Amino acid sequence: MSDDESTSSAESAAEEKEPEEVTDLSNSDVCTKYQEASKIVNLALQGLIGQCIPGAQVLDLCKFGATIIDTSASKMHTKKVNGVAIEKGVAFPVCVSVNDVICNNSPLGSEELEPLKAGDIVKIDLGCHIDGYISVAAHTLIVPTGPGETPEVDAAIGNVAVAAYNAMLVAAASIKAGAKNTAVTEIVNKVADAYGVNAISSVRMHQMKRFVIDGVKEVALKDPTADELEAGEEKVDECEFDQAEVYAVDVAMSTGEGKPRPSGVHRTTVFKRNVEANYRLKMKNSRYLLSEVDKKFPTLPFTLAHFDDERAAKMGVTECVSHGLLTPYPVLHEQKDAKVAHFKCTVLLLPSGTSRVTGLDMPTYYKTDKKPDEETQKLLTDLAEIAAKKAKKKA
Repeated sequence: MSDDESTSSAESAAEEKEPEEVTDLSNSDVCTKYQEASKIVNLALQGLIGQCIPGAQVLDLCKFGATIIDTSASKMHTKKVNGVAIEKGVAFPVCVSVNDVICNNSPLGSEELEPLKAGDIVKIDLGCHIDGYISVAAHTLIVPTGPGETPEVDAAIGNVAVAAYNAMLVAAASIKAGAKNTAVTEIVNKVADAYGVNAISSVRMHQMKRFVIDGVKEVALKDPTADELEAGEEKVDECEFDQAEVYAVDVAMSTGEGKPRPSGVHRTTVFKRNVEANYRLKMKNSRYLLSEVDKKFPTLPFTLAHFDDERAAKMGVTECVSHGLLTPYPVLHEQKDAKVAHFKCTVLLLPSGTSRVTGLDMPTYYKTDKKPDEETQKLLTDLAEIAAKKAKKKA
């Protein structure tokens, strides 16, 4: 055997022995990165809650939340790996949706709507990643008359907020290795029925992986009706949860029909690159937008507000969407005067059990006279006791 052949064989053997990178929770470094992203998510939520006062502009709130995420993430993992900086920052654009608007409202600078006023129902939705490991959360609050004041809450919003929050808690506890997604859908519907509200039909919980925010495994909040299936809505395939997986537990509920509609007022600004699609774009603005997306947001959702040339981005997005290059996250709303609540958390399926790492406590001003069924109430009581013991240990 020649020296060249020996060298080649040695290199091939070395390549074969190169360990494959482990990107799930069985890797302790990966688990740490999820935990770090989660702390930033909770910090951003807490900061935004304090800013939701009468007169606050939604655009300013979105910028404020993004600044907290980017600034906090920039302080972590500052050393380069193999000469490359670790990616980190916003994983899902900060969205602030008010009253009957359900989700995905992240306005552009040129399209600011009216400021918040006392009594508005505000849903905050956001995400952070460290090295592609994503944590997300959503929270619903009522705008008070002023800082430090307790807002007035009627029975309708009390019912739907308590229902959505409790459904999130029991769904999170039910997502565990060996369980099926159909069982989670069933328990969410049981909670909605007990409180006399409706789950939002298009909202789904998703598995998350590295740089993947909408994984293959999903959980429906409720099964589509025959009419909805005929109209094109797809039924979620049954799946089983496995250890070392990560899920976004996403619950939105309404006092209305639970059937979201595209907004006629709010422009869709949040999109995600469809990495499997390619097309030779004709418009200059479209090519500019796609080039910027491929450089800055190749896998995770983004908002058009991120681009320096907002006008070019707005003009180019239509062609990109029409050819499947970008997937839109439309601003959805319920029927007028419906009360909507949205809560979301991130769970890690660890060997010790399911761990909820994001999401804040439900505001104490949400009250209801309605009670869940006996089985759900027992689970909620058990979860409350576990949370109390953890809080006592930390104190």
